[in-house]
Amino acid sequence: MLTRKDFIQKSLEYNLFFARIMKEHMIFIESGLLIIDSSLVLEGENLKESFEGILKETVTLANGAVSRALLNSNELVTDFTLESEKITENLTGICINKDITKAELELVSNSFFIYTQGLEEELKKLNARAINLVKEVIKYKEKILEKLLKCNMFANLYPTLVDHIMREAKYYLKSLEALQRREEPVKDVLENQIFRDTIMKEHAQFVRGLLDPKEVELFNTADDFVKSFEELIEITKKAGPKDIPKITKMALEDTIEIRDFKLQGTEGLIDCQIQVIAYPLLADHILREANRYIRILESYR
Repeated sequence: MLTRKDFIQKSLEYNLFFARIMKEHMIFIESGLLIIDSSLVLEGENLKESFEGILKETVTLANGAVSRALLNSNELVTDFTLESEKITENLTGICINKDITKAELELVSNSFFIYTQGLEEELKKLNARAINLVKEVIKYKEKILEKLLKCNMFANLYPTLVDHIMREAKYYLKSLEALQRREEPVKDVLENQIFRDTIMKEHAQFVRGLLDPKEVELFNTADDFVKSFEELIEITKKAGPKDIPKITKMALEDTIEIRDFKLQGTEGLIDCQIQVIAYPLLADHILREANRYIRILESYR
């Protein structure tokens, strides 16, 4: 049973991280759809704006209440996020609420913060609204994936990418539902690592698939990361509780390496130094996911 403080902090953490991830998923989908699917574009735009509302409200409630470790991890926003949003908005024409990012960059942690019953109730209601919204976005992603797999639509989206972001939405939903029961969102360390290692592997696959054919060195580096995480996943599947320290160390080393690769990629896209079918916000997005995984792995040690 989570204490009031734990419930508040974890609710803020999950909504700060995943509401941004979800609204960016809508941007990625919208940028990949064609005019013929304008109804799906409009539906995605409405979902994006709804998640911006959830995120904006969470940021307001979070100031002072979140941990210093969370803010220092660069998983909520990075030094590149705001510039990435500006460039991506200019390139795609998709509106992005950058005021939210500016507010997140100003978030602080206060060790003397008082976790009131009123704040607990506000977050319980916020979680409930987020749960309903995530269920909507899962249905939306399932609809697009089904159309792609049945060849009923063309989009500049890998079916694996849509499946990937759908699994992240289901993870968010499962975590929120656990929090509403006052339970820890993640209980099985090895299962969680397999999930996140798979996310890292697929990030490398997407990078590999989006690079211009001339970017041979970056292609090979991304391919090496795919192989490393595939091996790590197989080792983790066979591991037991006694192996957690060793597995965690391996995962941390691999994730730090891919984090550095993603960081360089984000800088390269902002500076227009990489030829790739992508925009900076996509790179910053996967960079933040690596930052979060690193913080989680370090908490296991």
